Amino acid sequence: MQTGQGHDTRLVRGIEAKMNKAMRDYALIDEGDHVLVGLSGGKDSLALVELLGRRMRVYAPRFRATAVHVSVEHIPYRADLDFLRQHAEEAGMPLEHRTVAYDPTSDRRKSPCFLCSWHRRKALFETARELGCTKIALGHHLDDVVETLLLNMFFQGTTGTMPPRLRMDKFDMTLIRPLCLVPERDLAALAALRGYPQQEARCPYEHDSSRQRVKELLHQLEQWNPAVRRSLWAAMEHVQTDYLPRKAGGKGIKEDIFS
Repeated sequence: MQTGQGHDTRLVRGIEAKMNKAMRDYALIDEGDHVLVGLSGGKDSLALVELLGRRMRVYAPRFRATAVHVSVEHIPYRADLDFLRQHAEEAGMPLEHRTVAYDPTSDRRKSPCFLCSWHRRKALFETARELGCTKIALGHHLDDVVETLLLNMFFQGTTGTMPPRLRMDKFDMTLIRPLCLVPERDLAALAALRGYPQQEARCPYEHDSSRQRVKELLHQLEQWNPAVRRSLWAAMEHVQTDYLPRKAGGKGIKEDIFS
């Protein structure tokens, strides 16, 4: 394994190159944007804050950003707010903190993960409107995108995933995912390089989910095809609709905005 400063530089430049490609290919940032950056405290959102902070100082189009951390009552995880504030400020962003609460017994048809995610996402939309933001940036990476594709196919019977850019007309807001082309392993390596601290208390549900099982499936498929994630991404961009079944007069399925 390569070590040393040269390898570290290649790692960071490689991640930045993938993010810059996503920025260009999917037109994620426009001149004058005010971007709300979701900062959960995990490695992906910490990397997103760092990388967007560097980009807004160096590259056009020019934009500004505000990091937002949402705490959820009833879920026993905890992040170091002092560190998050310092990390955001070093990237050139102020940090806003919001707390939400909900009754997890109110809808037993939904998993705790879904309910937590739904309420956190709602808080981000409300904060974005309050701050006058034009975009919300989330730290989803390549693995998240292809895992969601497989989860939707296996359990929902639909072909869809987290797109790099999603216009939310109802909220007059656009969701962007600048890390969508970056593999999770690269972000894990960056976290180790930077010494990102783990959350003080991790979510108790994070390893007990269908997503974790799909993640394990992808690792198995990678033994067969090391480029399986890139192949799945390419498959989403090259859909041959003429070779798929379509019912006469069928209607499309509308995406749940908080999925």
